[in-house]
Amino acid sequence: MIRILVADDHIVVRRGLRMILLEGFPGATIEEVSDAEDLVKLVIKESWDVVISDLSMPGRSGLDALQQIKQIKPTLPVLILSIHPEDQYAIRVLKAGASGYLSKGMAPDELVNAVQKVMMGKKYITAAVAEKLTSIFDDDKNKAPHELLSDREFSVLKLLASGKSVSEIAESLFLSVTTVSTYRARIISKMNLKNNAELTLYAIENKLL
Repeated sequence: MIRILVADDHIVVRRGLRMILLEGFPGATIEEVSDAEDLVKLVIKESWDVVISDLSMPGRSGLDALQQIKQIKPTLPVLILSIHPEDQYAIRVLKAGASGYLSKGMAPDELVNAVQKVMMGKKYITAAVAEKLTSIFDDDKNKAPHELLSDREFSVLKLLASGKSVSEIAESLFLSVTTVSTYRARIISKMNLKNNAELTLYAIENKLL
C-alpha cells in the first residue's frame, strides 16, 4: 500500500490534494500536516513512499524541512508544491534534494504523474525547469542577485521582505538574534541593497513573496 504524507497550511489545499491522489492511487494511505515541524516529526516517526510539501508554511519553510528530511532519509522522494513561478524556486529546491517542483496551478493528472515518477527514483522536471537547468553553470554575473544567496540567506530574505523582525525570524528558525542579524548583513551586502525597504521592493518586483 502506498503511503503519502502531505504538508500544507491550508486545509482546502490538503483536501484537494487528497482527492486527486486517491483517484490516482486508490487505497493509498494519506496523512496530512499543516506545518514543517509536524512534517519532519512524521517523517522521523513513520515510513513513507513520498512526501508532498508546500514551500511556504508558518514557521520554518518547506525548504528548511526538505533539507532536514534529506539528512534523515536521503532516499525519500519529496515533491515541492508552490504558488511561486518555477523560475524563482525550482532550481533551488532541486539542488536541496527535492525530486520535483510543481505549481499549485497544475492539472490533477500532472500531480499523479509526478508522484509515479519520483516513486520510481526519477526526478520530475517540467520543460520550463529543464530550460532553467541549462543556466546553472552560467557565470555569477549573469545571475539575479537573490540567486547568489545560500538557502539559509534566501529563507531570511523572504522573511525580512514579508515584514518579520530579526527577533521574530530568530524564533521561527531557531537561531540567535545575532546570527539572523549576520545573515541580514550578508544579504544586504551581496544584493547591494541599503535597507529592508529596498529588500522588500526587490522581493515584490521579482515575485519572491
